[in-house]
Amino acid sequence: MIESKADLKRYLEQDRIALYKTRKKPRIAGDEIWQYEILLRKTEYYLNCKKSFFGKAVGIWLHYRLRKKGRKLCGFHIPPNAFEEGLSIAHWGPIVVHPSAKIGKNCRIHQCVTIGATNGRNEAAHIGDNCFIGPCTSIIGDIKIGNDIAIGANSVVTKSFEDNGITIAGNPAKKISDNNSHSNLAKALHLD
Repeated sequence: MIESKADLKRYLEQDRIALYKTRKKPRIAGDEIWQYEILLRKTEYYLNCKKSFFGKAVGIWLHYRLRKKGRKLCGFHIPPNAFEEGLSIAHWGPIVVHPSAKIGKNCRIHQCVTIGATNGRNEAAHIGDNCFIGPCTSIIGDIKIGNDIAIGANSVVTKSFEDNGITIAGNPAKKISDNNSHSNLAKALHLD
């Protein structure tokens, strides 16, 4: 969670690296996902750190812009403080994340992913560090996913996988190999 200006700078830099960007700033056109992630991090900073009336007002305004941009431009519904540093949204397309979900550092997430709650409950998944979430994956319920896990495309994950460094896939998801997620993440993140 971003709790200082230094945290904000670190999160922005790790997100840039995770997105495989070599430039320091996004282009006006063509880097919309990166722009969205920057807006997400600035929203988190203002909501978490700025407690004055003006700071809270800016945080609310940024949160409004984030929701509007997410829905209109990219199809994302990602609440503030769900993802730790190193977020990499791979492609445009709908991504829905429940507000109580917590995802660790260096997560690469693809389009058409849902991380949600079930049966009217308010608890959602807790996903570890260095995870890869393939396209069209559903991660549903109050479950735990370990570190360094790759989740294959079209998977439906409804139970916990707390072993680290494995690949899971299928409907329902099951362990399919002992390969970790590192080959799917940016090498510059220094995961080892």
